[in-house]
Amino acid sequence: MPFFRCSLAATVVATLSLAVPALAQDEEQHSTLTIGAGAAMIPSYEGSDDYRVLPIAQARGKVHDYAFWTRGTSLYVDAIPDPIGPSVNFELGPIVNVRLDRTSRKQIKDEAVQLLGKRDLAVEVGAFVGIGKTGVITSDYDNISARVAVTKDVAGAHGGYVVTPTVEYFTPLSMTTFAGLSLSADYVGKKYGRYYFDITPQESLASGLDVYDRAGRGSGFKRMSANLTAGKSLSGDLRKGWALFGLAGYSRMLGKYADSPIVSDAGSRNQFVGALGIGYTF
Repeated sequence: MPFFRCSLAATVVATLSLAVPALAQDEEQHSTLTIGAGAAMIPSYEGSDDYRVLPIAQARGKVHDYAFWTRGTSLYVDAIPDPIGPSVNFELGPIVNVRLDRTSRKQIKDEAVQLLGKRDLAVEVGAFVGIGKTGVITSDYDNISARVAVTKDVAGAHGGYVVTPTVEYFTPLSMTTFAGLSLSADYVGKKYGRYYFDITPQESLASGLDVYDRAGRGSGFKRMSANLTAGKSLSGDLRKGWALFGLAGYSRMLGKYADSPIVSDAGSRNQFVGALGIGYTF
């Protein structure tokens, strides 16, 4: 489904569930599950200045201390079990992502970008590595983590690679409230840039946008993003039951990707996202 392609919006549910294992550590809960659903305002395509309001759904949990979580259309599985209590946590495991950007003309509001034609579905497979620390600043339950994910398309769509470094911090403000901040970037290969941001002479003739070939000449940083999240338990305890969540996010398209007419003429370098929803922790 096209709405799952926006990882910015879906980050809020994953961040909500981050609070669950940390707060549950004093009870030594070795298995947990948080699911969430809501609505998000997202760009109609990466680099667009038009927005759509669409549903989102995400999940995070752990089974016998082995964590998993979804982030947008990505699934992460941590092959290193989480420790109990305030400690350092190492992460390493596989990641699979399905990229649906511009796979349907119906999701694109800009007529010129529609005329460029749709893109094929990309299936990106790879791995991630990271490190986190629970019990950092505000309490035994706040958490800071950093990870790098590397994936490559194996479905024959863009055929390139994506490297995503991420830094996240969250803190419970009480047993019922939490807040979080995440910073990330996307570094992509030349095949990715060529597929999504270059414009061939034939595509230029069809769409009216200028010919562009700089994005496919080499790799580079495509985008930087920042997200603020917050959540409020409806059951009186973030470790279980229902909770409301919200997100406000901003990202900036960078360099030769921002200079593509798909962004500079038909869209915008500045990208915004907002989301509201509800989650349940078992």
